[in-house]
Amino acid sequence: MGKCYPAVSEEYKKAVDKAKKKLRGFIAEKNCAPLMLRLAWHSAGTYDVKTKTGGPFGTMKHVAELDHGANNGLDIAVRLLEPIKEQFPILSYADFYQLAGVVAVEVTGGPEVPFHPGRQDKPEPPPEGRLPDATKG
Repeated sequence: MGKCYPAVSEEYKKAVDKAKKKLRGFIAEKNCAPLMLRLAWHSAGTYDVKTKTGGPFGTMKHVAELDHGANNGLDIAVRLLEPIKEQFPILSYADFYQLAGVVAVEVTGGPEVPFHPGRQDKPEPPPEGRLPDATKG
């Protein structure tokens, strides 16, 4: 059985396509693909399979999450993306940040990454310390 993804409207899908085009040009022009990929990873990497909490739900825009030690410098990514995000108010921050990561992979010559929209923004960030410890291999 395949995965089940949230349903989104045609208007939402069109906004995703337009945002992807804008992001492609922006990320290439600003040469900021590594930063955008890191933003997407740090957002998604907070998911806890045991409690089913954390993950890519747009909370990276909150100062409380940006202040997590591992997220040092990601405020730059959030600030860079905000003018583009403002053009697409229908999109959740959760989807928008993950889309930026997908585009970053593609812009740098990586494969086309399937993108499934429908993430909803959550009001509170996950607790600090959820990202895997890079020193443990």
